[in-house]
Amino acid sequence: MSLRYQIIFRILLSSLCILLLGGAIAIWQARQAVEKEVEASIHLALQLVTLGMADISSLQSPEDLSRLRALRQTRHLSMQLLKADGRLVHFAGEPQASRAEDMPPAWFIRAVKGQYPKVEQRIETQSGEALTLIIEAQPLDEITEVWHESLSFFSSLSLLTLLSFLVVNLVLNKSLQAIGVIVEALRIIETGQYKHQLPSFATDEFDGIAKAINHMTLELEKTRRENSDLTQHSLAIQEEERQHLSQELHDEFGQSLTAIKVMAVTAARPNADVGKITATIGDICDHLTLVLRSMMQQLHPLILTELGLKATLEEMVNHWSERNPDLKLSIDCGDEVDGLDKNITRQIFRVIQECLTNVIRHAGARRVRIDLHRPAGESRLCLKVSDDGRGCDLQNLNRGFGLRGIKERVKSLAGEVLLDSRPGAGMRITAWIPIGDECADRRG
Repeated sequence: MSLRYQIIFRILLSSLCILLLGGAIAIWQARQAVEKEVEASIHLALQLVTLGMADISSLQSPEDLSRLRALRQTRHLSMQLLKADGRLVHFAGEPQASRAEDMPPAWFIRAVKGQYPKVEQRIETQSGEALTLIIEAQPLDEITEVWHESLSFFSSLSLLTLLSFLVVNLVLNKSLQAIGVIVEALRIIETGQYKHQLPSFATDEFDGIAKAINHMTLELEKTRRENSDLTQHSLAIQEEERQHLSQELHDEFGQSLTAIKVMAVTAARPNADVGKITATIGDICDHLTLVLRSMMQQLHPLILTELGLKATLEEMVNHWSERNPDLKLSIDCGDEVDGLDKNITRQIFRVIQECLTNVIRHAGARRVRIDLHRPAGESRLCLKVSDDGRGCDLQNLNRGFGLRGIKERVKSLAGEVLLDSRPGAGMRITAWIPIGDECADRRG
């Protein structure tokens, strides 16, 4: 069931409950009003009879009822005068409503009409004849009046309920229109059109949702552009690495193999200095071995698989220190990192490698410190790389694929990266990487 029909159903159900409750209260109040009115009429008639008892006793005969007939002005009563033998002396009460359109329905009469007392008053005429005055309630006219009042009440209540329903429906239509606009915008955004923006709404709640969605789309568009740029950069680096490998293979291996072939041909001659040629070929092979190891180190350090992350990081720091003697590198790494998953190990190694590359290229630092530990009692690694270089203004740092690559690698491990830097105050990169408890089982 849609939201519209759910709300309409609940409004109708609430309105029905209100009408039923209002009807029950109206019938109860009508019953109380009729009962009070009838009781008041009976008491008034009895008081009139009591006050006029002396005059009534002076009646010469039952047929002399002119004084008693004055009681007919009392409302909602039926009066009968009976002789001692039970014969009725003609004496009627107030005539009842007779028009069918004025009569209330039978169910309303049954609901409102109660049990009313029947009063009998003995009267003795001057001639000594005993009479009985019977006063009974006839509430039909009062019930008719209450019925018309109840109709007015129900009409007012129904009109008020209808107006409330119309007002709620108008507000609901306006809200559903706003929801429709938001849903349609989300469908457009779902297709990748992140530049689509929602309009402003008069309702604060919907306007807040629209602003949140607009902010989300801006961030998504920004992230999409960054990912696109990072992808293009990664492809460019991949092509550069392939070109570099191709150049290395051509320059080093191609020329060296050509030289070995030439020396082998020369060694086959009768007067060739085989010893010298052999030594030269050995030197060339040693050089090729160094080149091959360097290329393999760039592609993937074998020591990372053979000895673990800690030894690989220490070897990398030594290698960078040899290549950059003016830079003081220090590393503090716990033994627990050797039990990590291979993917985590590889990504952490690349993150630290990228950090050192950024320091060498951009920071102009003299000291770099690397800390990699698992805090006690926590299931995550903490990596800190800090330098004393020139730093930067992070608010205006819009470019730089190195930091983007670091963020993406840590993000791929469900971690988070914090950057802290100011111009002239160096750079501090802190990464938190969840590792679970599996590293404790793999350790050793």
